[in-house]
Order: sequence, then C-alpha cells, then structure tokens
Amino acid sequence: MSMPNAIALRGVEETWSRARLQDAVHALARGLVADGVRVLATWLDNGPAWVIADAAAAEAGVVHVPLPLFFTPAQVMHALRAAGVDMLLAPQMLANPWPDATATPLPLAGASLVMLRLRAAPVTMPAGTAKVTFTSGTTGTPKGVCLRADALHAVTQGLLEALAPLQLRSHLCALPLAVLLENVAGLASALAHGACCTVWPLHRLGWSGSSQLDMARFDAAVRGEQPHSVIVLPQMLRGWSAWLQQQGLRAPGSLKLVAVGGAAVGARVIAAARAVGLPAYEGYGLSEGASVQTLNLPGADRPGSVGRALPHAQLRVADDGELLVAGALFAGYLGEHDAPPPWWPTGDLGRIDDNGFVHVLGRKKHVLITAYGRNISPEWVETALRSEPAVAQAVVFGDGEPALSAVLWPQHAALPDAALQAAVQSANATLPDYARVQRWVRARADFSPQSGLATPNGRPQRAAIRRRHADALALSDEAFPQLSRA
Repeated sequence: MSMPNAIALRGVEETWSRARLQDAVHALARGLVADGVRVLATWLDNGPAWVIADAAAAEAGVVHVPLPLFFTPAQVMHALRAAGVDMLLAPQMLANPWPDATATPLPLAGASLVMLRLRAAPVTMPAGTAKVTFTSGTTGTPKGVCLRADALHAVTQGLLEALAPLQLRSHLCALPLAVLLENVAGLASALAHGACCTVWPLHRLGWSGSSQLDMARFDAAVRGEQPHSVIVLPQMLRGWSAWLQQQGLRAPGSLKLVAVGGAAVGARVIAAARAVGLPAYEGYGLSEGASVQTLNLPGADRPGSVGRALPHAQLRVADDGELLVAGALFAGYLGEHDAPPPWWPTGDLGRIDDNGFVHVLGRKKHVLITAYGRNISPEWVETALRSEPAVAQAVVFGDGEPALSAVLWPQHAALPDAALQAAVQSANATLPDYARVQRWVRARADFSPQSGLATPNGRPQRAAIRRRHADALALSDEAFPQLSRA
C-alpha cells in the first residue's frame, strides 16, 4: 500500500488513515465470508461505516445493494425482495420493520449498527454483478441496475486520467454515497487519486430530507473543510450561487472543481456560478453506464454542453437523434434476462458538435408535438426557464396544444408573480417563437417528494403536476396572441 499513513477519510469525530481503513475493510470482509452472505444491502447515512461496508463487500465478492435514506420503506422492501438481499446493515432505529429477522449488533466506525439476517430466496443476476443500484425513475418504483466490478473500475480509471491535471487532493461528499454519482465519480475517484474524502452525515452539511438544503450551513461546511472538489445537483448549484450573491460573498477559494450533473444545467446557470467564483463544470451520466460519461473540464469547456466523452466512454447519435453510449456498460436489469446491446440507447436526445462536445436536448419520451406539428423537448424550454434567477422549478406542457404552457415554482416563496412574468419573458427571448411559453401558472406546491410532485430523488412527476394544475392549465381553442398568466 502506498502512503499507508495518509488520511483517506474525514468523519465528524476522527480521521482514518489508509492503513486503518484497509484493516477495517479486511475485518468486515472476513465476517461477511464467514456468515455466508450473498447479497448485502446497506441503508446508511454518509460516513466511514458506509465506505467500509462498500469496500468490504467488494473484497468478499458479495453483491452490494446501497439504499439511499430517502427511499421510502415501501421502496426499500421492493429493493430487498428484487435483489434477494440476505443481509441488511442499518442503524438500530431503522431495524423495526424486520422484527422477525435475526439481528446482530455491529459497532462500526463509531456507529451503532445491526446486521439483519433476512429470509430471502436467491435471485439470479447477470454474471459478475458486484453492485446493484436502484433508480426510482418517474413512477417511484425502484429499478435494479446490475453493475460489474470491471465497469465500475473503468469509470474510476477514466476519471483518474481526465482529472489528473487538476491535482485534486480533497473531496467533500455532498450527495448520498448510496447514489451512484457520488459513490463512483466522487468517493471512488477521489480515493483512486489518493485524495482525502470528507464523509459527514448529510444533516451536518445542511440537508433535511432528500430535497431541502440549508445553503448557509452548506457553504459553512465547505469553507470549514476546504475541499478541492465537490459534486452538486443543478438545483444545489443555483441555490448556492444565489446565496453567495445575496450575501456578497465569493466561493471558497480551495475549490478547483464543482462538478454538476443529474439534470440539465444550462450555460446561464454555469455563468452565474462562475461569476461568484464557483468553478462549475457540467457533466452527464447514467446508471446504465456506471455513472459519468462526459464532463466539461478546465481547458476543454463549452458551457451549455455536457462536455466531451471521458476516456472510458464512447458516444454517438442514432438516426432518430437519440444518444447511444458504449464502454463501461451495465450487465443488465434485475429480473430481466436480456444482456444490453454494445451501444446502449440512453433515452436522451442529443447532438455531438464538431469539437466533440455533447449537447443533451431532452428525454426522447417527453417530446411534445404541438398542434402546429413542431417537435419540442420540454427539458430544453425548462432549462431556459430555470436559468432565470426567479425560477427554482419549471415543468412545460403543450402536447397537441397550439402553444406551450408552464408550471413554475419561484426561487423564494415571497417572489411576486411579476418576477415570474419577467423571468418567462427573459427566457422566451432566448428561444425560437415555436418554443416560447405563452401561458404559465404558479405552482401550488414545490416539486418535492413531500408534495407528491417529485420522485424521492427529486425528479418532477409530470403527470402529477399536470393533474394538480389541470384547472389552471385549461387551454382555449385559440392560439395565444400574447404572453399571459393563467
């Protein structure tokens, strides 16, 4: 082991050297083998215990099923059954739904955990499956994506090569480690670089639930830890940029890379972040590709795109405009027997420009066809709307209608309708006439799991949003001659 005394992890109370971390991993791996564990699920907050469990499962040849804390109990039960999980590692307080399971206390990295032996029938998985990541999708029902160790390693090595010039020596895990983006592109990539990872429980960073983040507390955590890199979601970046601007502050000076992904970002949001000193760079990935596929980087940067393909990935555009990826692909879905094709259809529409930068234009299944026969990706228009400082969330409708309409949630609840009206007009100025929003309504609730208008991982539930605002979205038979608030 190189530099065994180097600090690998920073928890809340203590740090972990690489040698100490490896010792803990070896000990847990031996226990998993001795207990005959086939499939280990973890339902844990961020922390050293999560990192140890993940690495121990890999060392023991045990399939790891990481479950985000934002999954509902029903989603957890579904995932456990679908993956044939025979051992669950969780805090004692989360063990109540399994009163008949054999529970063994397991103090691990300062956390009081229990190992729950579950009665589960073995499930057939693709050969070589090392990890199963569940995506909640748009229906809220998790779907298991089976990943091989070689695919995960390929992504880590691709990031290692691409990020080497930045000399990143510290990383703050700001997203749940159970989410593939943070697990692979954050933790695994940083540890491969020899960097130190801060793995605090998410509430210490200002998180409340899956979609509420206290920006003052988050910014204070970043300033206190002084990381070189952090991964954020688009809404986090917008909120952080706005908070810094309101406070008259510049971003923490330690940051070399603020990678942003998970949804469309847009050039104006990137520009606003950089204006306050956040070195924001947009990327693109998917679970079926074992996480990140493309990334803008210093010296290879085109805001508005998602960057060029990373060394492990290949991308091309199908005849119908759909992005296809190859390289570090998944092994298959749980419960399905078909192996993925060499080029995986992402479901995203896009283009690749002459310099190799990939531009994602929206989801293929979401394309609207207006009454005038124009094909429009709603994500394209939504990105333009969310690029306006007044708009926190936006969903666009218009299939079969003469013009587009939108449901908007403001950045701050106190913002008047006039601010949203101005935002719509500003966004429309960047769009061709057929893609402009001609009518909008103020959302009756934010798009969150709590309101029922988003999945547990924050994706808008389009059908639910339309139903909730059906009366206000009712459109007349005539085309709209001017912008109006419904």
